[in-house]
Amino acid sequence: MELAVLLGALALLLVIGVPVGFALFGSALACFAVIGIPPTVAVQRIASGISVFALMAIPFFIFAGDLMYRAGIAGRLVRVADAALGRVRGGLGLVDVGASMMFGAVSGSAIASASAIGSTMIPLMEEKGYPKDYAVNVTVTAAIVGLLIPPSHNMIIYSAASGMGLSVGDLFLAGIVPGLVTGAMLMVTAWLVARRRDLPRGRFPGWRALVKAAIYAVPGLMTAVIIMGGILSGFFTPTESSAIAVIYTVLVGVLVYRALGWSEFWQAAQQSVRTASMVLFIIAAATAFGFALALLEVPAALGAMIGFMTDNPLLTLLILNVMLLALGTFMDMAPLIVITTPIFLPVAMDAGVDPVHFGVILMLNLGVGLVTPPVGSVLFVGSAVGKLPVTSLMATIWPFYLTLIAALALITFVPALSLAPVEFFASETP
Repeated sequence: MELAVLLGALALLLVIGVPVGFALFGSALACFAVIGIPPTVAVQRIASGISVFALMAIPFFIFAGDLMYRAGIAGRLVRVADAALGRVRGGLGLVDVGASMMFGAVSGSAIASASAIGSTMIPLMEEKGYPKDYAVNVTVTAAIVGLLIPPSHNMIIYSAASGMGLSVGDLFLAGIVPGLVTGAMLMVTAWLVARRRDLPRGRFPGWRALVKAAIYAVPGLMTAVIIMGGILSGFFTPTESSAIAVIYTVLVGVLVYRALGWSEFWQAAQQSVRTASMVLFIIAAATAFGFALALLEVPAALGAMIGFMTDNPLLTLLILNVMLLALGTFMDMAPLIVITTPIFLPVAMDAGVDPVHFGVILMLNLGVGLVTPPVGSVLFVGSAVGKLPVTSLMATIWPFYLTLIAALALITFVPALSLAPVEFFASETP
C-alpha cells in the first residue's frame, strides 16, 4: 500500500508537469503521511541530503564549465579538432566528437557540452552542407562522453550516494579509458554514417595551422591537467580542485584569451546559481524519496528478486543495465543517481562488481537516458540549438544509440577498462 502511494504519487506529479524535485519531495511526503511519519522527517532528510562536504564541488564545477563556455574555450577546441580531423569524409562529425571529448575534460557536463559545442558545430556543419539531423545526432551523443572523462560532477554525486566514502579521484581515473573508448567508437560511427550518406570532405590546413590551434587551446585544456594532477597527487581535494578550476578559468579567460569581461562573468554566475540550485534541490529531494524506499525495504526486495531470477554475475549485470536504461528514459540523471545507487550498488557488489566500476557503468547507462525521449534533457538541448524537432531526429539517430549500447556492454563486461588505471596509479603511489 505504502509503496503504491509513493510510486503512484510520483507518477501522477510527473505526468501533470510538476518539476522533478518537487515531485520527488511530494511523493515522499505522501508516503510518510500514510506510514504515519511526521513531515518534519522529510525536511530533515532534505537537509541531510545536501549536508555533504563533497557536494560543494558541484556548484564550483558548474560555474567553471559556464565560464569556459563564455571564455571561448569551446571554439578553440573546435579549431584544434578541425585542424586534426576535418580532412576526412564527414570530418566535421569527427571534429564534433573530438571537441566534445576535450570540452568534457574541462567541464564534466553533458548539457554544457551539447550547448557549447552544439552552438558552434551545428551551424558550421549546416553551412558546409551537412544534414542538420546528422549534426544534432553527433553533438548530443558525443556530449555523453563528458560524463565519463573527468572531472564529472555526477561522479561526485555517486560517491556521496554510495555511502561508502568512495574516492572521487578513483572514480575520475576509472572514467578516463571508458570515455576515450566511447569517444573513439562514436567517431567510427560518425565516419561510417558520413560515408553511407556521402557527406562532404574537408581539407587539411597544414601542420603549422594545427600546431598554432593546439597552442591556443593548451591554456584551456590545462584545467583538466590541474584538476586531476592536484587530486591524484594529494595536493588538494576534489572540492578544493573545483574552486581552483574557477579561479584558473577566470585567469585564462581574462588574461590569456581576453574574452571574459564583467558582463560574461555575471551571466555565468547567474546561470550557474540557477543550475546548481536546481541540481542540489533535486539531490536533496531524491534523498527523501530514497529514504522512503529504504523504509519500505525496496532495495532488499529488489536484491532478493534478482537473486531469485539468477545467480549468474553476467546475467545480474545485464538485468541491472536493462533496468537502468529503462529508468533513465523517464527521469533526469542526478535524482536517479541518488535513488538507484543505494538500491543497485549492493546487488552489483553481491555479483562481484567493484563499486568504482559500477559507478562508470551507472554514468554511461544514465547518460544514454539523457539522449532518449521522453525526458532526454541533452537531446532536447541539441534539438533547441539545431532548431530541429526531436521527432525528426529519431529516424537517423539509431546508429549512435547502438554505438552507445555497444560501448556500455564493453565497459560493463570488461572491468579492466575502468579499473586498470586505478590499480596502476595505486601501485605507483607509495
